[in-house]
Amino acid sequence: MANIRVNDRSFEGVQYRRLSDEQCEKIHCASLEILERTGAMLYHQQAIDLLKKAGAFVSDGNRVRIPSGMVEKAFTTVPKRVVLCDRYGRRVMQVEGHRCFYGPGSDLLTIVDHRTNERRRALLSDVKDAMIVSDALPDIDYVMSFFLPSDVDQTIYDRYQMEVMLNYTTKPMLVVTPDFEGLKLAVEMAEIVVGGAEALERNPLMACYVNVTSGLVHNEEALQKLMYMAARRLPVLYIPVTYGGMAAPVTMAGCLAFNNAGVLLGLVLSQLVREGAPFVVPGFGATILNMRTLSGAIPDPRGIEAELAHYYGLPIFGIVGSGAKVVDGQATLETALTMQQATLSGANIIHDLGYMENGLTGSLALFVIAHELIGHLHHTTRAVDVNDETLALDLIDEIGPLGNFLDTEHTRRHYRQYWYPEPPELIERHKYDGWVAEGSTTLLERATARVDKILATHIPDPLPGDVAQAIKAVVRRAEESVKS
Repeated sequence: MANIRVNDRSFEGVQYRRLSDEQCEKIHCASLEILERTGAMLYHQQAIDLLKKAGAFVSDGNRVRIPSGMVEKAFTTVPKRVVLCDRYGRRVMQVEGHRCFYGPGSDLLTIVDHRTNERRRALLSDVKDAMIVSDALPDIDYVMSFFLPSDVDQTIYDRYQMEVMLNYTTKPMLVVTPDFEGLKLAVEMAEIVVGGAEALERNPLMACYVNVTSGLVHNEEALQKLMYMAARRLPVLYIPVTYGGMAAPVTMAGCLAFNNAGVLLGLVLSQLVREGAPFVVPGFGATILNMRTLSGAIPDPRGIEAELAHYYGLPIFGIVGSGAKVVDGQATLETALTMQQATLSGANIIHDLGYMENGLTGSLALFVIAHELIGHLHHTTRAVDVNDETLALDLIDEIGPLGNFLDTEHTRRHYRQYWYPEPPELIERHKYDGWVAEGSTTLLERATARVDKILATHIPDPLPGDVAQAIKAVVRRAEESVKS
């Protein structure tokens, strides 16, 4: 079975805030004003008609203005938590509060191959390797496709990704598809695995990550996907991305209010399609443009949108990653810092572990390094137990100032809680002579060996033969549709 460690995923012990409640209220009210006064452009007639019927104002064919009351009503029906399940229906991700879950991202064009340390175009075999490694790592909670395979038909590449994901891991998955038809086929394949549409709704194996053009421009496929998932009561992550200084004000507050208006529009639409439809809001998306490079600013405004999501009490999609081009000090540093920021801000579904080059390249070696950091974050952010047992006053008095606590029963009861029985596998703790005796390896060399070991030894639970064939038949059908 998939290697899932049972951990307390709550990080209530240590947090930081970049917005106060008063600031969240101002941004929320500004977003309501933008929706009601300025409106958004929608490119899907069914969505426009549904919003108009519910009380929105439509002008110029597709410019939709949404009264504040529609937003407030949506907040009365949207769930405050989202649950994702593994292949066996176990509810392994209960997404709420400050509970943090970690996984890779999707659709990276290139890979830094851990075997050669060379950068190349990603292949379908890389997606398979990523699923096997993800399945083996106990602190990886869910999967995304990781890579975009260049060796399959690019019009239906996501169908191949989904087949591989379902075959090589039992963990929950977030699906990204380039078109609406791809999402429908992904849902069909997931239904085959879990035993039908009702079983998938009851114990959702998958959620859909929907990219939206910007806060006030909602493309047709994003709206189609949102409405399709909501109708089936399957979780959707609705993510507008707005660049301040280009599509929105360059100020953080203005860009955030602009982008958040799009999130609220998606929330309203999801609840109009089906009340109680699970909806995840982004902890990123409002990005201030670096006017020198025309890329997202580094460090970007992480933690700000997560605070706004906590203000709403809704599940949050978080992000990590690096701008590095190779697995070096920059890659490790930025991965560690962005993971810490996402964790401390209480983002729930934290993705893009192993990401480099600002989302163009990935590395399985960096991915296992990021996995190591999860354990570090878990242990350094948990609350401290302060009680009679942990204070141990009677023991201190018994042993005295010059005593030895090493062989006491108290020590035997408690020492394993400090990163035991799973000590760090990649972080080197020996003295210098011990490090030399172990081969004088670097972090990258140890991470590479870890990936090789997993790929050589870990065998994910296979799908039943008839189920695997039924999924393959869906992919074959997609292939035939391209030919015809």
